[in-house]
Amino acid sequence: MARRTTSSSSTGSPPGPRNRTPQPLPRRRRTFGDLGKAFGAFLALVVLLVGVPGALATQMGWPLPSGAPTLDWLQQEITVDTFLNVLTVLVWFAWAQFTACVLVEVKAALSGVGLPNRVPGAGPSQLLARQLVAALLLVGATAASFTPGLSQLGHSMEGNQRGTVAAAQQTPGGLFGQQQEQAASNAAAAIAEQAANAASHAESGASTATEGDTKYYRIQPPEGRHHDSMWEVAERHLGDGRRYKEIYELNKDRTQPDGSKLSEASLIRPGWILEMPADARGGDLVEMPDEAPKAAEPAQRQIQEYAETGAGGQQQATGGQQQGAGSGDRDTAHIHVPQQRPESGPQQAQPAQASSDDSGFSFGLPEALVGAPLLAAGLLGALGRRRRQALWQSALGAVGGRRGMEPPTPTGTAADAQDALLVGADPEGVRLLDLSLRGLAAALAAESRPLPTVYAAWLSGNGDLHLQLAQPAGKPPAPWQLGQDQTFWMLARTDAERYEDVDTAAPYPGLVSLGTMDDSRLLLNLESVPGIVSLSGSDRDRAGVFASVAAELATNGWSDRMTITLVGFGQDLTPLAPNRLRHLDDIEALLETMEAETRQRRGALGAAGHDSVLTGRTGPAQHTRWAPHLVLLAAEPQGEDAIRLAELAADASRLGIGYLVGTESGDLPGAAWEMEITAGGKLLAPLLGLELDAQTLPLALQQAVVELFVEADPERESTNAAAPPFLVDISEQGRPAVYARLVGPYEIIGLETPDGERSPLMHEALALLLLHREGVHPRVLSSALWPRGVTDDVRDALVERLRSWLGSDPDGTPRLGTDASGRLTLAKAVVSDLDVLRSLYHEATQGQGVNSRAVRGRLLTDALVLVRGPLLADRPQGRYGWLSHEIIDAQLPLLVADIGLALAEFHLEKGRAEKAIEALNASLNSAPSDERLWNELLRATHATGDSDRLKRLAADLVSRSGARGVPPRTEALLDELLPTWRSGVAAVG
Repeated sequence: MARRTTSSSSTGSPPGPRNRTPQPLPRRRRTFGDLGKAFGAFLALVVLLVGVPGALATQMGWPLPSGAPTLDWLQQEITVDTFLNVLTVLVWFAWAQFTACVLVEVKAALSGVGLPNRVPGAGPSQLLARQLVAALLLVGATAASFTPGLSQLGHSMEGNQRGTVAAAQQTPGGLFGQQQEQAASNAAAAIAEQAANAASHAESGASTATEGDTKYYRIQPPEGRHHDSMWEVAERHLGDGRRYKEIYELNKDRTQPDGSKLSEASLIRPGWILEMPADARGGDLVEMPDEAPKAAEPAQRQIQEYAETGAGGQQQATGGQQQGAGSGDRDTAHIHVPQQRPESGPQQAQPAQASSDDSGFSFGLPEALVGAPLLAAGLLGALGRRRRQALWQSALGAVGGRRGMEPPTPTGTAADAQDALLVGADPEGVRLLDLSLRGLAAALAAESRPLPTVYAAWLSGNGDLHLQLAQPAGKPPAPWQLGQDQTFWMLARTDAERYEDVDTAAPYPGLVSLGTMDDSRLLLNLESVPGIVSLSGSDRDRAGVFASVAAELATNGWSDRMTITLVGFGQDLTPLAPNRLRHLDDIEALLETMEAETRQRRGALGAAGHDSVLTGRTGPAQHTRWAPHLVLLAAEPQGEDAIRLAELAADASRLGIGYLVGTESGDLPGAAWEMEITAGGKLLAPLLGLELDAQTLPLALQQAVVELFVEADPERESTNAAAPPFLVDISEQGRPAVYARLVGPYEIIGLETPDGERSPLMHEALALLLLHREGVHPRVLSSALWPRGVTDDVRDALVERLRSWLGSDPDGTPRLGTDASGRLTLAKAVVSDLDVLRSLYHEATQGQGVNSRAVRGRLLTDALVLVRGPLLADRPQGRYGWLSHEIIDAQLPLLVADIGLALAEFHLEKGRAEKAIEALNASLNSAPSDERLWNELLRATHATGDSDRLKRLAADLVSRSGARGVPPRTEALLDELLPTWRSGVAAVG
């Protein structure tokens, strides 16, 4: 983040910019030493460019063989002449490379555009060529304008220099930097003259600004890595960077000298003219066009022409409202935040912004997660996978004491965090983002085109995806379209929904959400940054951003493989993704690790013939290498450590490594992009044109989320009782008032069917409540029924209709109530067959059935009869999408398998193998992939003594296993029960 200077100069000029702002070139008179250097450079260039090839041609002759080499020629002895000829060829190659370097440097110097292109493998040669060309051009009248910093070679900066503006450089240094900017060298010299004239004019007091003054500012070519923005112009000349909008209003949609127009988010270009507000101050301003010096006639004429186009801009600035929507440039009207297409459906309710209090909780749920749909979806998906893994490991006996148990029910802040995940998650958005990016990579690979460098992605409010490229990359493959300009590729949500899964590597795994701006969400590609991304602000605020970034990168759905290294924070975050997150104690350990990895990646890229990881991800090795590595360093490195880190980050974007580093001073070596998080939850990056509502994960919320993952850890021993959270009375006296059948086709007994239009919604709401006997937060209910959002009054009306439909118990208590935390709960008189199924199994294995074999058999048989198919087998398509967040699809098959295994064991104890086989087959209808059922079926079939039947079962099991093969435990069991099963299976097949 730019550091602001608070002191003023003696002339009363506004505060100067921070030290990263480029300084004006010192105005030096050419000395005899300059002429000597230039003459020496000229002689050196003549000798190297003309003398070397002349000497080679006259003295060495033609070094290559006169004909095609033969086998006899290759077998001849190497003579001195042969060795000299080889050296001659090498010298010719070196001369050709140096000549190319000279041409590149001369072209860049004469064009005045950005930095020279790099000649591959010509580091020292290009440096020598640059110095010689620079020394030669120093004698020219306009040498100072040829290229940034050219006149400073061999000289130190002099005196106290004033800050001035520069333009977006050609190399990636700003998020929205435009490539191939055009700026004439004579215009740069002219504006320098204007600046000097205006400065002397201001010092003499001859021009005192009044409200009616009109002032203009012209942008010079870039210097070094710095590029300017309207924020810095406003900060220098208006005293407040936030006034950049006034400059924009004065200049938008007005044609610049190069034919382009200023758009809201584009960086200003060299040679552009900006009309300034009347109270602008500073020696770099020109008061009126006719006051420009005669030596700057081109600049004077351009400013005059630009002033004549300013009526519309002045009217917009003073009138407050734009006159006519069609007068603007539609293609470049909204580049900061891509223009959204109008919604065709009902208005979507927008989630509230994150709370800024210490706890991170407000409105009953932690809004930091409610307002972070991609982060919430990643965390919810990872949590679901963790819980399913725990269930399967429990079922297979991998963890003692967990078999048959329900996942732990969170309480307190952990329950609030889980509800916020359910409300805020947008798994469909994550799925479409992933499909869109992979589909783009596959389409580019099919056209033999490389992946473009993407700095950021914007997800607009209507679901469209906008990619911001580092530089124009041509027309995107269909269905992608060009956006506001050549650096934007856009994909409409309707087109993204038609994408199908493709077998290609994730092209941009380093994208991570930073926040929202005008209802659009920004994902910054940390992997593509040409250097370090620095983050300033208080320790607490920075920690919230770091935790959010780490959590989303660790659980996102658009990356195949990812390594996130946390330094100085986040040791407690590793339970979120132990395979992705790693924690290092200090900066020294980080530097040692990254130096080794940087060397390894450079070598791997060179060996594979790739210039960057982007080309590697679309090649044959896309699935085996080039995984991203993102480093999050919370503490600012100091001294030599900071320099070493900057050196590592200089080439990081090419290698697929990104660095996000916290800083207190705001002045970090090697920082390409600088951001600041404020106490009010704003993420500011003035040089990038960003002012976001930041996405953060406050400390209290971090702890709550981590608690959910720790409780779901499959290796964690549980001390809770094995009983399900809700048991019903299975006796005749416990007959429920309302009975819902969920296992199989959905059916409700004891209630009248609601009217036709509301019936599906009421049934779905009741199903959600029945699957969560612990209670459902009203916001969770509304987000499940209306994933795209709904207003509170519609939700409350549904709850009241549901309460009226369910009725009351005989004592007058409503069957739909509200607990102390505000969650909706069902009375015990409202029961589902899933509740009965769990209760029967619990009673058979831990209740009455423990001491009575007859009771156990009856209860298990009754339980298996209840299983009529999968959960909600006839649910309509397009509804019940919230089931994807649940783990009931894993719980129910395991429960049915447990019942079948227990009943089979009950029958085998009495030698009733056929009854056991019947129970196991019934369970396999609901749990066809449960290895335990197949193994027990093999044992029961073996108990019948029918070897042919056992062989047929083994053949069926092998065919079902497919390419994965028979599981190891099953294979060992077959070796025991049927030693000839391998040959027997082939014979049966």
